[in-house]
Amino acid sequence: MRSSESNNIRHDWTVKEVRALFDQPFNDLLFQAQTVHRAHFDPNEVQVSTLLSIKTGACPEDCKYCPQSGHYNTGLEKEKLLQVEKVLEKAKEAKAKGSSRFCMGAAWKHPSDKDMPYVVEMVKGVRNLGLETCMTLGMLTDEQAGQLAEAGLDYYNHNLDTSPDFYDKIITTRTYQDRLDTLQHVRDAGMKICSGGIIGMGEKANDRIGLLVQLANLPVQPESVPINMLVKVKGTPLENVEDVDPIEFIRCIAVARILMPQSHVRLSAGREDMSDEMQALAFMAGANSIFYGECLLTTPNPEAHKDMQLFKRLGLRPEQRIESSDDEQESLLNKAIQSEQNKHRFYDATTVAPSAAKH
Repeated sequence: MRSSESNNIRHDWTVKEVRALFDQPFNDLLFQAQTVHRAHFDPNEVQVSTLLSIKTGACPEDCKYCPQSGHYNTGLEKEKLLQVEKVLEKAKEAKAKGSSRFCMGAAWKHPSDKDMPYVVEMVKGVRNLGLETCMTLGMLTDEQAGQLAEAGLDYYNHNLDTSPDFYDKIITTRTYQDRLDTLQHVRDAGMKICSGGIIGMGEKANDRIGLLVQLANLPVQPESVPINMLVKVKGTPLENVEDVDPIEFIRCIAVARILMPQSHVRLSAGREDMSDEMQALAFMAGANSIFYGECLLTTPNPEAHKDMQLFKRLGLRPEQRIESSDDEQESLLNKAIQSEQNKHRFYDATTVAPSAAKH
């Protein structure tokens, strides 16, 4: 990050002001977002994370977008909590492919007391590998947030999903305030926050504005802001919702960058359905974080080699952890990209593994 000053961070954005940002001509909006982005980040660096589902399916929540909800028949099989050793194996693989952050997600309304010791061991193990850690486990109590912080968890993901006004059209099993309370528990425990939302669930422009206003006006803005494009899954109530306009999605990225200048804005779910050109526009609009790998929880994600190729074409490189004391972590993804560039010189006789099952 080029600038550490926080005096230009606002927490009093109004709906009227944010609507005015959205209403700008597209070129003017992107120019403003790119200007803000360059003031705080290297515009050609992208933070890279890997996401693993550590417990899949049978979630009691009724989130209408989610194939893991036990309320809908999406063909997803219920899975138990992964063993700690299995999670650490996946984390090692992620590090070898160049990820600097390893995120673990469980389909829970909230973690149970019996599961917390295993979750804590996962955090400790992944940190010992030299990776940043992130988890999304549903709602947390103060005590649970404290346990995760003591174990060394760097980030906790808990999305607001949409605006307060549209929220009950998407979820009824927990309230908006429940989500805000969990974010506060995480902050109070000293952890960083990853919180964003989903675009394309049938919401109106005012709801997109409302979501971004809520995020920007938190007492401390999220360090990471994932902007997801809905992945429509058969069997969920949103399987036939109208596609979001790609330009409108890019506008959301740009406005998020302007409102939250020091946050990483993550181009998250939905990248499988984005063209390279759309992703390039997202990076131009201020997105500077992605999930890397073939599966995002249970929904598809662009294959790793495609990301390497796109990085090469756009002249992008992975952002490195400031905390790293050696240069091994700093060069992993660069080496992977270089390997992809030279791959045509060699004959690959290995068998390609099938893609991970959909979330």
